[in-house]
Amino acid sequence: MRKSFAILASASVLALMATAAAAQNPPPISGQQELSVGARVYAKSCASCHGANLEGQPNWRQRNENGRLPAPPHNVRGHTWHHDDETLFGITKLGTAEFTGLDIESDMPAFKDILSDDDIRAVLTYIKSRWSDRIRQRQDSINRRAGNR
Repeated sequence: MRKSFAILASASVLALMATAAAAQNPPPISGQQELSVGARVYAKSCASCHGANLEGQPNWRQRNENGRLPAPPHNVRGHTWHHDDETLFGITKLGTAEFTGLDIESDMPAFKDILSDDDIRAVLTYIKSRWSDRIRQRQDSINRRAGNR
């Protein structure tokens, strides 16, 4: 009887631990769910600067009065698609200066304490979903050259 109780108690504890671990480490989001999350997070955390339609801020190539560049567009007119996914993820998570190691001032914050890695990936997936097939193919080629896929 004691042995059966010990086995049952151990199994219960293991089940609780597995449930707690799953809650702390949910499976990565993918597919349509990822696009939905990306659209929501982009609207909340990115659109105020980069535009609801990924259009960026006016005169984004000209430094403003504080010496910083305005937020660039994430559409075909911008340069987002010129970068591989790891660079885009790193700049978003860590900020441009920390990711590149260069002394660059930017109005964009590092999102490491604001968004989860899955949220950042979802935003990037959402942005890429708005590009034409031609631009996505070109960016996929950049990823392959960078060894990201």
